[in-house]
Amino acid sequence: MAGIEDVAKLAGVSTATVSRALSGKNSVSAKAKAKVENAARELNYTASASAYTLATGRTRNIGVVMPFVDRWFFSVILEGIETELIDHGYDLTLYNLSGGLEQRRKIFFEFVNRKRVDAFIAVAVKPTEDELKQLAIAGIPILGLGGPIPGARTVAVDETNAGKVATQHLIDLGHTRIAIISGTIGQEMEFHQPNLRRQGYLEALKAADLSVKATWLAEADFTMAGAYIEGKKLLQDRGSAPTAIFAASDEMAIGVIMAARDLGLSVPKDVSIIGMDNHDLADFFGVTTISQSARAQGTNAAKHVIELLDRLDPNQPVNIEENEEWPIELVVRTSTAAPTQK
Repeated sequence: MAGIEDVAKLAGVSTATVSRALSGKNSVSAKAKAKVENAARELNYTASASAYTLATGRTRNIGVVMPFVDRWFFSVILEGIETELIDHGYDLTLYNLSGGLEQRRKIFFEFVNRKRVDAFIAVAVKPTEDELKQLAIAGIPILGLGGPIPGARTVAVDETNAGKVATQHLIDLGHTRIAIISGTIGQEMEFHQPNLRRQGYLEALKAADLSVKATWLAEADFTMAGAYIEGKKLLQDRGSAPTAIFAASDEMAIGVIMAARDLGLSVPKDVSIIGMDNHDLADFFGVTTISQSARAQGTNAAKHVIELLDRLDPNQPVNIEENEEWPIELVVRTSTAAPTQK
């Protein structure tokens, strides 16, 4: 059976270079990495995971914690994370919190102590102070996606600004009767995205000196079906209906589009609809949206964590507070236009 020395000899490099190349380290040139990979393939050599762990104390495994795995946004972020980790020779262990508080306690207070992962990526999960302390004791860094986490590194969209940008687009088109279908306020989202997106909507209307009707503040559950019901309620009385709707996710925007069509209304002639996310189906349905590039968020998170592990200083705290704002982009399609009625 071939060993690391055989791979090094065939590739014409040192054993240290072989180790770095096969572990996905960025310090190896592309040319040297290709030589090592070709030699390893020719010799049918696979680096020993147990030997690596014994030598470095690392598992080359990243834990990902998220509240759901069966919703588009989370599955797409997970895809971006996993693809990047695999490219760099890392495994992934997925923890979802659908099992409630007891499941969460096991993850942060039992599994963490087993040191099965080198780092955590938390998607729309906000670790508590006690959970962060436990990670610090275990020497495990964490990166959060979704909002600020006191005492930890995060990358997140400015949700309030996203709500403003979406609403301002409708205002710029000339709409004055603008409704919102937000996520359920105070719902399961730990960073209060529904509240923040609605706050941005309200701030944009206030800045434009536009009034808000209580009946135009609708809530749904971030699903097409939930928004379909709320969309019908908003649009069924044409005398009091808004001419534009900001749906706080693209899935909800699609639900409203279907509701409008079932009521015999034309989008965007009778009602303009804007969503958020840039869902894979948004282009098919012509949804104008606020893109937050979910796959790229996942890819970026994985890159961040890999780079962080490469430069961790044992003399410094494993987790420090750093907040990076993730960019958004207005993507205009066919679901929004100037109002034909005012």
